[in-house]
Formats: sequence, structure tokens, C-alpha cells
Amino acid sequence: MTQQDLINLIWTIANKLRGPYRPPQYRKVMIPLTVLRRLDCVLEPTKEKVLSEYKGLKARKLDDKTIEATICRRLKLPFYNTSRFTFAKLLGDPDKLAANLVAYIKGFSGATREILERFEFEAEIEKLDKANRLFEIVKTMASVDLHPDKVPNTAMGYVFEELVRKFNEQANEEAGDHFTPREVIRLMVHLLFNPDDDVFTRRGAIRTLYDPCCGTGGMLTVADEYVREHAPGLTLKVYGQEYNPESHAICGSDMIIKGGDASNIVFGDTLGDGKSRDGFPAQKFHYMLANPPFGVEWKPQASTVNKEYEDLGFSGRFGPGLPRINDGALLFLLHMMSKMRNPDDEGSRIGIVFNGSPLFTGDAGSGESEIRRWIIENDWLEAIVGLPDQMFYNTGILTYVWIVTNRKEPHRRGKVQLVNASGFFQKMRKSLGDKRNEMAPQHIETVTKLYAEFKEGEHVRIFDNRDFGFLKLTVDRPLRLNFQASAERIARLSNESAFAGLAESKKRKSAKAIEAEEAAGRALQEAIVRALKTMDGRIVYRSRPAFVTALKAALEACGVTVAAPLRKAILSALSERDETADVCRDRDAADGAPEPDPELRDTESVPLPAGFPLPVPLQYGDKPDTTLLVELARKHCDEYFAREVRPHVPDAWIDYDKTKIGFEIPFNRHFYKYVPPRPLEEIERDIRTLEGEIIRMLREVAA
Repeated sequence: MTQQDLINLIWTIANKLRGPYRPPQYRKVMIPLTVLRRLDCVLEPTKEKVLSEYKGLKARKLDDKTIEATICRRLKLPFYNTSRFTFAKLLGDPDKLAANLVAYIKGFSGATREILERFEFEAEIEKLDKANRLFEIVKTMASVDLHPDKVPNTAMGYVFEELVRKFNEQANEEAGDHFTPREVIRLMVHLLFNPDDDVFTRRGAIRTLYDPCCGTGGMLTVADEYVREHAPGLTLKVYGQEYNPESHAICGSDMIIKGGDASNIVFGDTLGDGKSRDGFPAQKFHYMLANPPFGVEWKPQASTVNKEYEDLGFSGRFGPGLPRINDGALLFLLHMMSKMRNPDDEGSRIGIVFNGSPLFTGDAGSGESEIRRWIIENDWLEAIVGLPDQMFYNTGILTYVWIVTNRKEPHRRGKVQLVNASGFFQKMRKSLGDKRNEMAPQHIETVTKLYAEFKEGEHVRIFDNRDFGFLKLTVDRPLRLNFQASAERIARLSNESAFAGLAESKKRKSAKAIEAEEAAGRALQEAIVRALKTMDGRIVYRSRPAFVTALKAALEACGVTVAAPLRKAILSALSERDETADVCRDRDAADGAPEPDPELRDTESVPLPAGFPLPVPLQYGDKPDTTLLVELARKHCDEYFAREVRPHVPDAWIDYDKTKIGFEIPFNRHFYKYVPPRPLEEIERDIRTLEGEIIRMLREVAA
């Protein structure tokens, strides 16, 4: 029987579920049942030996861990089952099939039982039993021989992967949550392994690969397939973590079916949610792949992540900063980078797929910008490949593969390569959810070649690391106000909080004291208004010092004394912006520095100058000291300002105390092609043609 015949047979069995189950629900039964049948076939030859060994060890009152280790060592088994049942024996008692099947599942050892329990198959067993379908499904499945002599581990792995893919496509409304298109993974694997041909030719070499959000294990599987095809002498040990119980069960089952170590697939939240955490805290890996969730909040992990960031800094996973709470994708990249091996110890390569947000979201100095800065200034970002749109099952947006490594080849050092692969695809004959495009093998080969050649061209741009950095300068203009004690402006005084607060008591206990304080406040309000009304409301002062002098005289004449906050409130109420007014200065002194107008404040993003040192001389964290940064960049910024800003606003200046540094990757801008609009004559001709067609159709209707 060929692999395809076996897949078709299991699919035919699945169709027996129609009625109690809809096709998108078939996987809830068929995936765990296929796993159970495979394990049953694997264990059948050693069944009696296991039962005998288990009985003897149990009689010696040994604990479960010791019993498991002893049986696995003595019988050379990665797992076993201590129930008396096999699929054949289960069928011998149809009336108790449901209870016996549950007992059979509970009889598996350690990690295997935990994985099977995450399928939550007991509920499906009960449902099948009530629908009178359980016996027929188990009987038909028992007739399928999945023994390794008939279906080797590699072939079974392919069959299982294809079944997972087909069942997920049946439920394509949610497939994207845990199923990355295989051609995307193949491209990522090609990009990840491409520079390592020398490693792949070494017989006996061992490499590790890790996926922190492994879903159903697609990336681990495709990477393993690549190694088997291109480097049969290389041993690839794969590791993963997944927080969705069903996806974890599928991935773990795939490992078991292929003869792998199921304990390498850990259940739990990679970032840490208080109940679970990083499953491999001390391990480093040669290769890492991931497709983290797009645009998903990390509120459930916020407590754990924030604590690690604040307590451990760069000794933890999130040293450079944290992204905004509504998208945690960059946290997964930081997590993966914390697991890079030392460059002197073979280093690491990372492939991760993102949407467009991590490229540019976040202003200079924000968490996202600081993360990009940390990656780029340390020369870890090797390449970004832009994929076609409509490639994923649950979103049609553009996506990008980032290649991050701490062991760049010499000719790539100090550089970042952008590859625009958005045009390398073919339309699918039948769409699957939002997925309408796919990359054929020739497209993957072409994109990999463009990446490997590392040459500028239509689809490739190569930049220095510093090209993605910029200085965000705060540009201020002077505050210019006129002042007038008109009735309209005096009325605005009641909107000023310092003035309105005079009539509000701050006392809380004595009603008499409260009343007295409020009365005094109202009296002062009335006195201030009377004093202002003594001023000539027709005069518009365009000099603040002159108005302050007149105001002081009016208040003194009326015997009114005001504190600084109240004086500020009066000036605010009686002023309006006026470009013809004098500049307001510190202390109202003639030689005082001009005060900036917050409403006229603007910013300029200035590219880093050629030769600017990386890493940037600026600490990470809140309120870093920018003295050295400004010192190195000031001449460049002054020249930019004189050339680009001052000709348009001669009175502007740069507030260097507010200078920030940012990093962003405007990928699409670098591949933008201007398309001129159609000539007006052509558009007009089309409109007239359409008008003619409309008139003709109306005449046909009228006739």
C-alpha cells in the first residue's frame, strides 16, 4: 500500500463520522485514533513482556518513575502500555468498548499518556458511543496495519503530516492559528540552511533546531525532511513548545510516530503566563524557526514578562525593551535570540515570519524601535524577505521572513539584505480561507538564489546597518502672545483650574472651616475680576513684560495679591497666539531664552551620518543620557537643519535635550515603483464609452 493509498483509506474511514460530526470536526476523532492505532501496532510484539515486567516491578512496590525507567531500559522501548488491551482485544467486548478504550489510553507511560490526554479524546469516545459509531470506527481502524515493518517511521510521518494538513484545511477558518503553509516553511528552511553546506557534508554531525510556538510541528517536520534529503549523515534533534493542547498533542504524536523523543515537545506558554514558562530555560540551539501569532495581545503574559524585564534586564530575555501590549510578536524573537549559541561555539541562525508591524511600528525610543536597534546595531539582522500576499489561511496581509544570526558570513557583515519576493507565486486552483496564492518549488528556488547571490537588483536591496537608524529631533519655535483685558477674555478666566479652584475648599472635617475657606476664595475671585476690569480692555499688548507691568499695577491698585500659579492662570486666560507679537522669553528678561510654543512644536527624522558608530553610544532604558550621542551627531544635525528646516522657519531651533534615536525598516518604500496616472483623455474616453452603454441599456429597458 502506498502512502497516498493509506491516506485515502483513513480519509474514507473518517467519512463514516458524517452525521454526528461535520467534516471540519473529523480531526477530533481521526488524528488521535490514527496515533493510537500506530502505537498499538508498534507495541503489540512486546505487549506480553511489558505486562509481565510491569507486574513484577509493581509487586516490588517501586514508584512509577522507577518502573517506567526500568521497563524502557530493559525492553529498549521509548514508551509502553500497561493495560491488557490491544485494538483486537478491545473489539472482543463491544458493550464495554468505550470504558475499555479509555482504560487503554490511561495505560500508556509518562509523556506519551500526557500527550494523548491533551487530545481530550474521552469526550469524543463518549459521543461516538452514544451515536452508535464507536465500534464500527474502531473495527475499521483496527484493520489498518500501521506496524513499522509495513509503514516505516519516515513514511508514517509523511502520512500523519498529510492527514493533519487535510483535516486542518477542512477547518480552514481556524487553520492559520496553528498551521503555517508548507511552502512558506520550505522557503524559510532553505534560507536558514543555505549557508551551511559545509556542515551538511560532515557525517556524524549533530545539530539542534527549536520552535518556541511549534503548533502542530510543521516547521520541525519540514526542517527534518530537508536534512534527510540533503544531509543523510547529519543528525537533527528537534525541540518545540506549544500552549494549545490539541496542537501540542498533534506535534508530540508526530514525534512519537517518527520514533522521536516526545519529551522534546513541551506543553506551556513560552513567554510565561504564571502557570507555565519557557520549557528549555538553559538550552541553546543551532537553528530556530517560528511563526508567532500576528497582532495578538500579551496581557496574559504581561506580569511574567514585565517582572523579568525589570528584574533581570539583559541577563534575561527582554533586555532591550518591550513592545506595546497589543502585539507580542517581537517578544518571541527576543526569546529566540536569548537561546543563540556563542559565535565561538558554532553560533545560531533564526528564521521567523512576521507581518509588517515589527518593521516600523513604534516611534523612536519606543520598545519596538529599541528592539530593532539592538538587533541591527549588533549586526544580527542578516536579511528580510517579503512574501506574496494571501499566503496564509487566516489573513491576506503581507508577511515577511526575518533571518537573524550571530555568525554572518564575512561578506554580509555590517549589511542587511532585503529581498522582495512578493511577485513569486501562482494562484491556487481552490482557495483555502484567505489563502489564494502559493509558492511553487521554482519560486522557492528563485528566491533562495536571490538571497544566496547577495547582489543588488530588481528584487534585492543591500544596506549598511546604520541606514536604518535615524535621529528624531525636536524642533521648537518661539511662543508669541498678545494680551488684552477684554470682557470676553476675562470671562475665560473661570475655565482656568487655578482660578476655579479658589472657590473649592481643601478641608475635609469642619463644615464651618470649609464654608469659610470657600467664601474667602470666592471673594478673591471677585476681587481679581474687579481689578482686571479696571484695565483698558481696548488695548492689545504684544509684549508680555509690558502687559505684566500693567497687570501688576492694576492688582496693586485694588489691593489684590496673587500667587504664581494664579498669575499664570490670568496670563493664560487673557492671551492669544499672535505671529506679530514679541517673543515670550524666560523670566521676561530681554536676554532670556525664547520660550517654545508647544502648539508649533514639530519633529524631524534625520538619517544617521556616514561613519556613525554602531553600537550607538546610548544606554537602553528610560531617560538615557544623550550627551555623547548629541556630541557625535550635532554637526550633521545642524547642517541638515540649516539646509532643510531653517529656510522655511527662520526662527526655529533644535531642542537637543529631547533627541531620541530610532530604527525602522521601511521595506516597501525601497521597492516602490512609481506608476503614472492614466492620461485624462483616456479616462474621458472610457467614461463616454460607459455612458453610451448605459444609455443603450436604458433604451432596451424602455422598449
